[in-house]
Amino acid sequence: MDIESLYQKNAIPFLPMMKLTQIKSLFFSLLVSVLSGCAQSSDDAEPNPNPTTPTNSDIAFWLTKGDGTVKLEKQNTLLAFNTNTNVYPNIEVNENQSFQSIDGFGYTLTGGSVEVINQLSASKKQELLQELFGSSVNSITVSYLRISIGASDLSSSVYSYNDIPTGQTDVNLTNFSLAPDNALIQLLKQILQINPNIKILATPWSPPVWMKDNGSTVGGSLQPQYYGVYAQYFVKYIQAMQAEGIRIDAITPQNEPLHPGNNPSLLMLATDQASFIKNHLGPAFQSAGITSKIIIYDHNCDNPQYPMAVLSDPAANAFIDGSAFHLYAGDISAMSTVHNAYPTKNLYFTEQYTASTGSFDGDLKWHLKNVIIGSMRNWSKTALEWNLANNASFGPHTNGGCTTCKGAITVNGSFNYERNVGYYIIAHASKFVPAGSVRIASTQSGNLYNVAFKTPEGKKVLIVLNDGTSPGVFNIKHNGKWVAVSLEAGAVGTFIW
Repeated sequence: MDIESLYQKNAIPFLPMMKLTQIKSLFFSLLVSVLSGCAQSSDDAEPNPNPTTPTNSDIAFWLTKGDGTVKLEKQNTLLAFNTNTNVYPNIEVNENQSFQSIDGFGYTLTGGSVEVINQLSASKKQELLQELFGSSVNSITVSYLRISIGASDLSSSVYSYNDIPTGQTDVNLTNFSLAPDNALIQLLKQILQINPNIKILATPWSPPVWMKDNGSTVGGSLQPQYYGVYAQYFVKYIQAMQAEGIRIDAITPQNEPLHPGNNPSLLMLATDQASFIKNHLGPAFQSAGITSKIIIYDHNCDNPQYPMAVLSDPAANAFIDGSAFHLYAGDISAMSTVHNAYPTKNLYFTEQYTASTGSFDGDLKWHLKNVIIGSMRNWSKTALEWNLANNASFGPHTNGGCTTCKGAITVNGSFNYERNVGYYIIAHASKFVPAGSVRIASTQSGNLYNVAFKTPEGKKVLIVLNDGTSPGVFNIKHNGKWVAVSLEAGAVGTFIW
């Protein structure tokens, strides 16, 4: 007899005092408690006639629920590996099968992010930076940042590092200056004091206007006669940042090269990118002794042909570390398409925004499934959400920039900030999977999307999302033993042992 029948027949005395949904939840919890105590697996182990009751937990379990009632909280659930059979599906973790190493998890530190973070009082700002980038029990340990070379569309104004009066040119880059981003540089220095090993990816939204064929910050293309000058612009940028004590680990030649409608933006076709890299940017880096990686594309998963076209040019290929992707169109499996074609080249997932119109539960599920789990299972070395921080009006942004991009943090004044869904999306990985970890094999099971890692310290980390509409009970299986755990519908758990 099912639980609804018991309710209708009033077969249990206290049922009329409770809502049916409450009864279902209680029934599920009791069932999980009883069966988890047996801690059995559906695989081929023999039944244990004398099961033992565990007294210590082998696994640490951090949970976020889709309804937002629990947000990145460590659970007191007792989870101990054993060998008693059961009927639950398995997620089997196999550290003997490994994939890509991990560079990190994080966000883009936009000019707008810098502006709002700097509005916090000195003590509140330091508190936030420690929480984001530190390694304490209350930190989420962000390990990777993306920044813009010049303005992005989430800057309060449009600028480059070589803006000169209309009609003039500066082919020797005499007027090159990082001054417009002094606030960013100072904040990066504070972040580096907290985490000196954080990796930084730098990306331009547009070259200086005088290098473009349309005289505008929006769209247009880089004029071929300025390819060499623009390559030197990158060289000067990396050298100037290094002089400030900021190492740029990697660059991409252009953010979203097939989206020329943003402000700022640039159209850069695959043939143009290949030509720029092989004839100018790559040789310029080589001549200057610059070891920052060159990562191509940096756009949506609907067009893996773009990076494959660039990589198919042998002269360009020699300078390229890998390809970067966003997921505003296409399927995350496009990353594996590129990996399969060019298995020696790396993959990076570098941007996905949560919208001001989105819901906590919907965004948590979609982004965990695609950005965190999906990108990692498709060879990505990074998983980055878009904007780190915004104000209550989802700004600052340029005229024509994104008006609905919700940061991981909303700064509401000098003494208050709130954590949005993007914070928890990244935290479920960044807090537990440090740079240098390696993805290891884990089996998929129905709606229980997951990905597993082995950290440099030898710990195993399993991130599981219940993408279904009902609670799920499953076994975490490792080295011939297993433990039964449960996740509510829409919940995400990170398990560490």
